[in-house]
Amino acid sequence: MAESVSSSHRFDPTILREYDVRGIVGSTLHAADAHALGHAFGTIVAEGGGRRVAVGRDGRISSPEIAAATIEGLRAAGIDVLDVGGCPTPALYFAVHHLAADGGIMITGSHNPPDYNGFKMMLGTAPFFGADIQRLGEIAGTGSFATGQGAVEAAPVLDAYVARLLRDHRPGRALSVVWDCGNGATGPVITALAEALPGTHKVLYPEVDGTFPNHHPDPTVPETLEGLRAAVADAGADLGIAFDGDGDRIGVIDETGRVIWGDQLVAIYATEILAAQPGATVIADVKASQVLFDRIAELGGVPLMWRTGHSLIKTKMAETGAPLAGEMSGHLFFKDRYYGFDDAPYAAVRLLALIGASDRPVSAWRDDLPTVLNTPELRFPCAEERKFGAIAEVKAALDGRTDVSVNDIDGVRVSSEDGWWLLRASNTQDVLVARCEAQSAVALERLKDQVRDAVRAVGLDVPDF
Repeated sequence: MAESVSSSHRFDPTILREYDVRGIVGSTLHAADAHALGHAFGTIVAEGGGRRVAVGRDGRISSPEIAAATIEGLRAAGIDVLDVGGCPTPALYFAVHHLAADGGIMITGSHNPPDYNGFKMMLGTAPFFGADIQRLGEIAGTGSFATGQGAVEAAPVLDAYVARLLRDHRPGRALSVVWDCGNGATGPVITALAEALPGTHKVLYPEVDGTFPNHHPDPTVPETLEGLRAAVADAGADLGIAFDGDGDRIGVIDETGRVIWGDQLVAIYATEILAAQPGATVIADVKASQVLFDRIAELGGVPLMWRTGHSLIKTKMAETGAPLAGEMSGHLFFKDRYYGFDDAPYAAVRLLALIGASDRPVSAWRDDLPTVLNTPELRFPCAEERKFGAIAEVKAALDGRTDVSVNDIDGVRVSSEDGWWLLRASNTQDVLVARCEAQSAVALERLKDQVRDAVRAVGLDVPDF
């Protein structure tokens, strides 16, 4: 496999993110970018002696064209392509393990609006992010591509993936479950799971449709869960489970209609995992509630706060040997009995097994956690080229303050007697993300005022919240 300097290609600088590549189709992301990315990624795989890369795609309208261009780019580097076809992102991750591939590329816009698309990548079975993603731009910019002629073969894995998910379900009481696929890529998988699992199941919007005609699939936005909440109430179901567009994030509604957020789910899973592995590390991102970190310690585990981002969390899990990790956004990671990547259908199966093994309703598991007052994720529009500088300005303004403590592992998490507030730059959207948590309503308002002041100080508009 030779390496040569051929036609160079320059990506729009906004699409090369920290842990994936993502842009607006027809504006910052085109088929030519997909071809160059495939060629550059194939070059890196070939450098390491790899030969085979699995490629999957979500249900967005642009995904078939983007996937086809990516596959041709890989083949131009001499890489053989295992075409997984349409699937959720975790099924592509599974395919890399199941097919013993040397890497994987998932074509997905994740939870972004329908006109977005992008790429999540694995090199071997490890996440591909940070400097590796920047190197794609360097290879393409200089035209230093490997050359060859790879083959392509169809490699469907959904049946094997569903079988693997079901392997970790444990017999228990039959549950009534409502599933909301949101017309995302999970539809075929959840339909198959619902047919195989015990209990009563209703699947909402399983048809894969990249226009998302019923609601946008983003379970971190409470409004997207209203239909699921109503369906749970109508069915008298034990719980409802929702997914984002590519199936690596989960949302849960208990039988009373309350949302169980990602950090609360980690606390629930930790009861089982830390009972079996006392002293184990459990990782959560900087957006997670202090309640979670305290609960991990109470259960005999070692809580570790880390940076937000699926690739960053997976890398930290591998470094620490943590059996469980999670993000407020609903990315949940199991190394316990599984592969360590974020997989919402798998997290759903584990939750059903845990709840089914007890005689307690889902709400009781949530009620085990102390009650605090907090905001959901708050998003403030901020230009891509501005957002990281804005956070640096906020941090500089906090330097020298003696009335607060500042954790700057990812943005700024500012703790005081009132509780804590967070402001960080999103790695996937042109926004700043905030969250606040306090013990009382009065304290929460004081924290929200501090966030408002910080956001205004860097020149951004502050909507009501």
